[in-house]
Amino acid sequence: MSIVSFDDYEESKFLRKAKENPFVPIGMVGFFAIVAHRLYKMKSRGSMKMSVHLIHTRVVAQGFVVGAMTLGVIYSMYKDYVLKPAEARKALEQKAKENQ
Repeated sequence: MSIVSFDDYEESKFLRKAKENPFVPIGMVGFFAIVAHRLYKMKSRGSMKMSVHLIHTRVVAQGFVVGAMTLGVIYSMYKDYVLKPAEARKALEQKAKENQ
């Protein structure tokens, strides 16, 4: 009998969810990468006010996340409405050939 720790469960759950919708981790990584880059570039912002720089950072990071979510929804719809019906049609054709 093996004992599964809580950490193993959480990791497998996250990996399973990431495989179901791969754009969520992409959005998270992109968000943190953009924020890190913009914070690094804060020194060379010139005469731009700090608040304006931070607002631009938020808008760019949010835009990336919304874009990743949109692509994720499009990918999910493609899987559900294009790939699954095509697989079902092929399965029906294969079954019809076997019955003949």
